[in-house]
Parts: sequence; C-alpha cells; structure tokens
Amino acid sequence: MRIGMLADMYKPHVSGVTNYISLNKRFLENLGHEVFVFTFGGLDYEDEETNIIRSPGLPLVDTGVYLNVRYTSEARRLLHTMDVVHVHHPFLSGRLALWHCQPRGIPIVFTNHTRYDLYSQIYLPMLPESVGESFLKAYLPSFCRQCDLVIAPSAGLRDVLRRLQVDSPIEVIPNGVDLQRFEQEISPIPREALEFDKHHVILIYVGRLGREKNLPFLLRAFRGVAEALDDARLLIVGDGPERENLEDRVQHMGLQERVRFTGLVSYDEIPRYYKAADAFVTASVTEVHPLSVIEAMAAGLPVLGIQSPGVGDTVEDGVTGLLAQEEDLAAFTAKMVRLVSEDGLRCQMGERAREASARYDIRRTSRLVLAHYERLVHASSPRRRSLRARWLQFVDMWK
Repeated sequence: MRIGMLADMYKPHVSGVTNYISLNKRFLENLGHEVFVFTFGGLDYEDEETNIIRSPGLPLVDTGVYLNVRYTSEARRLLHTMDVVHVHHPFLSGRLALWHCQPRGIPIVFTNHTRYDLYSQIYLPMLPESVGESFLKAYLPSFCRQCDLVIAPSAGLRDVLRRLQVDSPIEVIPNGVDLQRFEQEISPIPREALEFDKHHVILIYVGRLGREKNLPFLLRAFRGVAEALDDARLLIVGDGPERENLEDRVQHMGLQERVRFTGLVSYDEIPRYYKAADAFVTASVTEVHPLSVIEAMAAGLPVLGIQSPGVGDTVEDGVTGLLAQEEDLAAFTAKMVRLVSEDGLRCQMGERAREASARYDIRRTSRLVLAHYERLVHASSPRRRSLRARWLQFVDMWK
C-alpha cells in the first residue's frame, strides 16, 4: 500500500506530531508499506529518512510552519499515486488533500492532534475568544465531513471536537509510542552531570518550551515545593521560544540552584533522562495526546498534571499519578509536595503507570490505523473507477 502523510511541518521541527509521524512511518514501512511524507520548507535539511517530499514555503516566524497553498509539480504527481492519505494538520495540508485526493477517489484520513481552540487564545490574544471558536466551528465540521475518517487521539479530544460542532463519525485511536525504548534497561544520565546528587528527588519536564505549555505556572508551583522541601529538584528538557524568559524567571525566583535547563536533547537520548528522574510533571492543558507523558509512564515515572483533555485521559488520579484542577495553583503545589515527599507513593504509582502505558504501544495503535486504511482503500474502489477519477488519472499521466 502507498500511504501519504500530509503535514504542514516536519523535521527539523521537533514536536509530538513530528515524532508520531516519523515513528508511524517507520513501523508501517517495516510491515512492507511505502510511506511518503508531504510537507513544506526545510529544503536545505538533509533527511535521514527516505520519501520525505518537500515543497517550498514562507516561514511563519519561529513556529516551524511554512506557508504555501500548493505542492511542487513533482510532489503533486506523486501524491496522485497514493492509495490513502493521512492528514495531520487540517488547514494547509488538509485543503490540499481535499483538492488533489478527493476528486481522484483517494481516501482521506484526518487526525486532529491539536487543541486549536486553546492555541488561538494563546497565540492570538488580541482576538476575542469567541472569534477563534466561531472560525473553528465554521471550518472544522465542514472539513471533517469531507474526510473519509476522523481520528481523535483521546476521548477528551473527541468531546472537544463535538463541542466545536464536528458531527462526523470519530474513531478514538491513541497516537502510538515506541515503548520498548523507554522500558528497556539503559544507563541514566549521571546525576552529577546535571549537578544533582543521589539524595535529590528529581521532577522532570520534557517538551517544547512554548507559551502553550503553561511553564510559568509549573515554576510557581515548584517554588512553593522548593521552599518546603530541600531535596526537590526540577529538570527541564527541551527548547523553544520561551526558554530565555523561563530562565529569567528562575533567576528572579532564586531557584537557579534547584532548576536545570538542558536545552534541546536528541530524541534517542530522552529515555536516559527519564531514567535519571523520579517523577514527571506538566502544567499544560493544551495536550491532545501527550506523548511525553506516555513515554514517562513507560519509563516507570508517576505523572503530575492538570485535569484536561489529553492528560486527564491518560493519567488516572491516585493510580498512575496525580491530577489537579486547572489553574488551581495551591492544589497543584500540594500534589507536587506529595510526589516529592512520599517515596512509597511514587514507586507504587510509577509501577502502575508502566503497566498502563501498554495500551499506547505503537505495535498496537498502528495496526488499528492500518486496518482502517485497508477498509477505506477497499471501499474507495468504485470511486476510483468513476469517469471523473479515471479522466484525472489519464490527465495525470501526461503532466
């Protein structure tokens, strides 16, 4: 089967979506399928993967997004030969999928990876909240109706899509994680290299340092913990546009001896950082399917988070971690204190987290998606034999 993955951004941009596409591509290729990624920008980037099809684009500040409304002629010709396409961003890539694939009878799958309602509030604060939500209610339902399958990575996100008036059938299929990388016995990053010692309890955050991750809230909570518990430490792994601001906050809070920033770390090295830590913490409420949370669980770490779609679907409060209500700083801080001070609780929840992570194994989730691909390809045969589709196929041969 020839499978096209359509994304507005790809490597070298680092994100959960990018990691998921790359991992899913590799797993499907190991099963004997041909997988192509169609994206924009990064024309001077040397891909380590095969079949990455790039078209030029205008960079949108430092977001990793490249703006364009068309693929190159070579990319278009190749896209027309796909058996099924999987869209990972609904706006640029999504419109191009509808334009090129729908008339040719090529089935279109769409996974909604992002809380676009919250992102619009964070990155376009000058717009009233109702404007962003009105746009999504006008756009997403129509777009989803034109797709052959809509996937939500969590039940919570399915509910968000319903609130945005998406009335298409929605399958809930988690984005898979290569759990073997995080379950295996590997040597942790030495604590001395982080300027921590064996007596410290290390809380770790792994992810992009962007406004949508609510990291100032996390730092305020940690300051309260640090004032009460001498052995608490915070390790922030990753990079992003907010790093300098966050480092300044740490200085002003007087936490420079208690908080460490690693900067960007190779994805292959991430498991070693989890192994060096005692618990995972996040204050983000914009996650759709928090890959870093699942990875931490697979590494045997309990998770502290905020009750919200995505994190709340993944972490079971009191079982695999602890959850606080949104923007309740006192409750979040109190739960962080428990996580640092109660060794037995951490170990118990960490073991249950490891067990619970099994349902997100890429070997399971990709087979679920593949079964839908096969069903849709079979069902699309009459459409691909239609007069219009056959005429377009004939025209494509001469382009």
